[in-house]
Amino acid sequence: MLRPVKLAIALQALSHLLLPASAATLTLSIPPSPQIPNPAALPPSTHATLTALGASYAAPLTTDNTFVFRNVTPGSYLGDVHCATHGFAPLRVDVISVTAGDTTQHEGKGKVVGDEDVSLRVWETFRGNDWDNKGEEIRPAVVGGAFPVKVLGSKVYYTERGSFSILSILKNPMILMGLVSLALFVGMPKLVENMDPEMRAEFEEQSKKNPMNSIMSGGQPGSNPMGNFDMAGFLAGQGNGGKEEPATSSGNGGKKGGKR
Repeated sequence: MLRPVKLAIALQALSHLLLPASAATLTLSIPPSPQIPNPAALPPSTHATLTALGASYAAPLTTDNTFVFRNVTPGSYLGDVHCATHGFAPLRVDVISVTAGDTTQHEGKGKVVGDEDVSLRVWETFRGNDWDNKGEEIRPAVVGGAFPVKVLGSKVYYTERGSFSILSILKNPMILMGLVSLALFVGMPKLVENMDPEMRAEFEEQSKKNPMNSIMSGGQPGSNPMGNFDMAGFLAGQGNGGKEEPATSSGNGGKKGGKR
């Protein structure tokens, strides 16, 4: 009769040796929100993880919308909730071992779990930033002591194809420039016809002096004041760039070496 009792005591002592001296039970919860009115409708594959250097824990989503991590050793962990339909904010979880001399140091700053003398502190964290850059500290719920996880929104894997719209065509800058040019081309003659004679004569006089008007005239003779401009001669520094008209010869003096 004594052998089974001694065996049970030995197994209990061995379990105490194998288990860590101080371990915590961490509970994360998904509260109802406008993004997730019913957290129980999340996919069954939804789970949460705690990762650190050399340690990793995983917990599935339970029926009461919580993730329970058991026997979490002291350390600093990154908490993530993995879901196929929604995204959640990452967390920094610090599991702190509270000894007899450190009870005053951690008093009021964390949650002491059961009789294990372990304090839990949870903050929001930011990916890509320094690990010490902590966000707002998350307080556990009064009932149950679970730490709520913030939902960021639903995941969108497909982009909806845009429908045809006349407004999208009119918003094109090239279409707008074409419409403005067409309005000026059609409306300018109407505007000139409605001018009084004096203003119309002044407008026509200014148009004649405009070099752009001569370019748009189609190269009609006598209407282009830059028709006699020699660009090559001007760049070579010969005169003012005007083309010199060849001198017309009259009589017999036009040929050299003619008969005298």
